[in-house]
Amino acid sequence: MAPTDPYADIDFEEINEATGLANDEIKCLKNCFDLFDTKKQDFLSGDDLGEIMRAMGFRPTEEELADLLNEVDEDGSGEIELGEFCQLCATFLVEDPDMETMKKELKDAFRVYDKEGQGFITTETLRGLISELLAPLTDEELEGILDELDEDGSGSMDFDEFCEMMMTKPEA
Repeated sequence: MAPTDPYADIDFEEINEATGLANDEIKCLKNCFDLFDTKKQDFLSGDDLGEIMRAMGFRPTEEELADLLNEVDEDGSGEIELGEFCQLCATFLVEDPDMETMKKELKDAFRVYDKEGQGFITTETLRGLISELLAPLTDEELEGILDELDEDGSGSMDFDEFCEMMMTKPEA
């Protein structure tokens, strides 16, 4: 049985037209969107916008959050669908952040998965994250990815390994 395409339902042309984002950027944002969509409802609650923005390294005020929601929630549903999420993110993707800003954002993202604050993400946490993001994967494929990411064989990923993973461009 062929694996289902996780991007099959995306109208790339419409999102590209509205945001100027490339297809690979839209796919990346779809993966982020799916991480935040823990209930698998195909939308994010407007009430969660602050938490989402903070997880992405931004520190908006309540007023800025209200403005953002009004700006992106085109249908006024109080729910942020994928296209709206891409529009929201596109406004922050316009310019490349400097290295210091990027490190800080990565540190914030790292903390989301380093729940105990131990300075590393366990292989089990990574396994769950990767299998959810890249599903469907065989056990062999998943183990191969984990082996590649856990360069020192420690069974965990420290912040430096996490940064390297996040900042390495995929090979074409």
